[in-house]
Amino acid sequence: MEVEKMDENEWKYHGEGNQSLVVSHCQRCVVLRFLKSPPNQNKTREEILQHLQNIVDFGKHVMKQFFGENYVHHGEIIQLPLDFVRQLCLKIQPERPECRCDKDMDTLSGYAMCLPNLTRPQTFRFAEHRPILCVEIKPKCGFIPFSSHVSQEIKHKVCRYCMHQHLKVANGKWKRPSKYCPLDLFSGNKQRMHFALKSLLQEAQNNLKIFKNGELIYGCKDDQDCVSDWNELARHLKPFFFPSNGLVSGPHCTRTIVKELIHVITMALLSSTDSCRAGDMKTVPISQGRSYCEASAFNKELVRNGKHKLESSGLPRGCLLYKTLQAQMLDMLDIEGLYPLYSRVEQYLEEFPEERSTLQIDGPYNEAFYEKLLDLSLEDDGTVAFALTKVQQYRIAMTAKDCSIMIALSPCLQDECSEHRPVVLTSKSRFTFSVSVLDLDLKPYESIPHQYKLDGEIVNYYLKNVQAKEDPVMSNLFKENEDCTLVLHKV
Repeated sequence: MEVEKMDENEWKYHGEGNQSLVVSHCQRCVVLRFLKSPPNQNKTREEILQHLQNIVDFGKHVMKQFFGENYVHHGEIIQLPLDFVRQLCLKIQPERPECRCDKDMDTLSGYAMCLPNLTRPQTFRFAEHRPILCVEIKPKCGFIPFSSHVSQEIKHKVCRYCMHQHLKVANGKWKRPSKYCPLDLFSGNKQRMHFALKSLLQEAQNNLKIFKNGELIYGCKDDQDCVSDWNELARHLKPFFFPSNGLVSGPHCTRTIVKELIHVITMALLSSTDSCRAGDMKTVPISQGRSYCEASAFNKELVRNGKHKLESSGLPRGCLLYKTLQAQMLDMLDIEGLYPLYSRVEQYLEEFPEERSTLQIDGPYNEAFYEKLLDLSLEDDGTVAFALTKVQQYRIAMTAKDCSIMIALSPCLQDECSEHRPVVLTSKSRFTFSVSVLDLDLKPYESIPHQYKLDGEIVNYYLKNVQAKEDPVMSNLFKENEDCTLVLHKV
């Protein structure tokens, strides 16, 4: 990539998070990621460079070990002409949502991360003229806490996501709660997965987006700007799934196309496109945990139909959902069990502040950092070392709970498909696809007190305002437990 020949007009606003802003190239399959900071709080060039280097190293040396080589794209740091960066900032500023403009794009350091554009397939070359469909899913936490430190029994029955929905609606972030439950998506049961994906399509919030040739066509641009017109979505998708037949328009056509989309997403999520072999994995039993959430709309539908047994097929070990779940389950103590250990580390740092770098709280995120994560012991020996290991594992788990999965699809003809290209079939089409994971920045150490406070707010609101109104029969419908396993593997 020749940065000297860049033209700011060849780039467009792509999106942003709390700490960074992303622009994508109109022709090339790359994006640039710039750090952001509150006004008048600009970091030095050295601090920006170190921050970006930590992000790259964390993806390269840590998250690739959990997710696998083919799923993680850590990118590289590049230095750009300052004039180009300033002109680019001016160009994209009008496109940024108002709620994101409280922080400024870094225009002083010249450093940025260059990454592949994950709205396009990554595991093979594709023809530029082919249309590209991409589905971005933020699956959230896929298991019920199994820690003995949990103080409220409701947390052993209802997942964090379903409880949090009610607090978000009460606070005005969303108009209505979603029927999506992460445990249905992570179940591996196709019927439950289809229900979960349909629920996401009905109420996307910020958990689902669909792109066509890199342009957002479905989902939320920000907290309030939600697009949920299935007929409009079906119009975009019809050429992908029914390229040449005479499928008529209307509700039946829309339902058929959405059903095909859900099928393709499910098959891609259950696929394995990584070279990591089962023999490379270290399997460690954790505990017994429940594979369902009592608040799930799918479960309640079963009850209304007179069924009381919930099927869970389990996820294939090589698929990205499975690996995501295993990383999430590094949260072995729950925030209630983790917070006292965080306080122990904090007390130690107050006494010995110079030890912060030795403890690698702010990096470097290298092989040595990863190796320390492999200690899955839950026997607290009272040391700072034990507390720190659990804190770092929790940060990894929180990162995995908030990551996004990108499924890029491109139509292909039968004679173009080979054993080297993963393919998913529909009734009238076939797609080559790639599955990737992004949003893998390590969650800040300093965010742990906020997570502890938020957890209490979520549970207390749910107990006071939701559970009291629920049918008491719902809490006693499912009795069976299922083994949960944490798998660590080195690629």
